[in-house]
Amino acid sequence: MARKPLPEPKDTLPNESRPLRADARRNRDTLIEVAAQAFASHGTDASLEDIARRADVGIGTLYRHFPSREHLVEAVYRHEVEALCEAAGTLAGELAPDKALEEWMHRFVGYIATKRGMADSLRILLNSNSKLFADSNGRVPVALAGLIEKAVAAGSIRADVDSTDVLHALSGTYSMPNSPEWHDRSRRLVRLLMDGLRWPVQKG
Repeated sequence: MARKPLPEPKDTLPNESRPLRADARRNRDTLIEVAAQAFASHGTDASLEDIARRADVGIGTLYRHFPSREHLVEAVYRHEVEALCEAAGTLAGELAPDKALEEWMHRFVGYIATKRGMADSLRILLNSNSKLFADSNGRVPVALAGLIEKAVAAGSIRADVDSTDVLHALSGTYSMPNSPEWHDRSRRLVRLLMDGLRWPVQKG
């Protein structure tokens, strides 16, 4: 399923007060999309020069929007949280409640993959901009809880589910060993969790 377009940026170029032009906004959005993919695939080895090349802009354009790796990481992190939370409502409107929950959990794994790839920079941001995490982290549990409530109400998963337990299980993928099998293991974990959530309903 294609990802939704990036939300309209509320910020401006660094040290400027005028809004972004349409072409500058497109460049910024593309850089964020490409960077998210690069961080998920290559982690801390992701090259800013390669990100700029894949976004079809010069490295100078990247630095005009994001003066440091941490500025880029912050923008990617905000976008990933926003996309994950918006996906909950979109999926709930398109799929059966248990299928919407399962697909959202797979997207959460993608979010974790990107977050793992930005770990070093996120630690720096945690020390310098803790408000970033306070503003965003609370939204993800709410999105998951809403999907679980809908699936419980529909009778497609067990009724004794605690969304916090499910989130902790999913978040455990963050600390799994970094290996080529990480994505496959994470997808298997989602399937295992969904089997457990559905089991009493299926047996009943």
